[in-house]
Amino acid sequence: MSYSKLTRFSEIGKKIIAVGRNYSEHAAELGNAVPSKPIIFLKPTSSYVKSGQAIKIPNGCSSLHHEVELGIVIDQKGCDIPESKAMDYVGGYVLALDMTARDFQDEAKKKGHPWSLAKGFDTSCPIGNFISKESLADPGNAHLWLKVNDTMKQDGNTKDMIFSIPYLISYISGYFTLEPGDLILTGTPSGVGPVTQGDVIKAGLDGISELEFKVEQK
Repeated sequence: MSYSKLTRFSEIGKKIIAVGRNYSEHAAELGNAVPSKPIIFLKPTSSYVKSGQAIKIPNGCSSLHHEVELGIVIDQKGCDIPESKAMDYVGGYVLALDMTARDFQDEAKKKGHPWSLAKGFDTSCPIGNFISKESLADPGNAHLWLKVNDTMKQDGNTKDMIFSIPYLISYISGYFTLEPGDLILTGTPSGVGPVTQGDVIKAGLDGISELEFKVEQK
């Protein structure tokens, strides 16, 4: 895929594939066991919202949580991709948030229901600008941070992922054919927490990318 198309991945891609509990400290803070295999869920592309716009608290949600993540933008079609070839399918990266209606998720987990409402509502996938592969030389050792109202809440590094980027691409492609413009969200470090109407979320990646969103009630 050309660079100009890659920068428009949110308009071209067909799916957002997210990974849960990919940092052990994050799993622990929510009282969850460290997974032996990646936990995969989907978010609709209608959940994208770009930096400078507003994150909308979904109707009925009383506990909206922030989760900062490194996103992987896919640039060519592939399935059953060997781990050794996985990075050949990466077109670039993006700083992203996986906004989560935690009360919806907790209720769904108790009942054994899907997380779709908790993870896929409108504006649940805020993103920054596209980052080229050249700009992020080592995605497996990248500093991620997030602040709420200028107070640091998340401060982590992708080196602490349980499952590496090549492993995730290989694993996911064994079940979903990856297509140009698709986004893989690689999980969040510890420090997740609630935001409310009027809060301002700022996040950054390795001094390369920053984003800012205001939280509003839908």
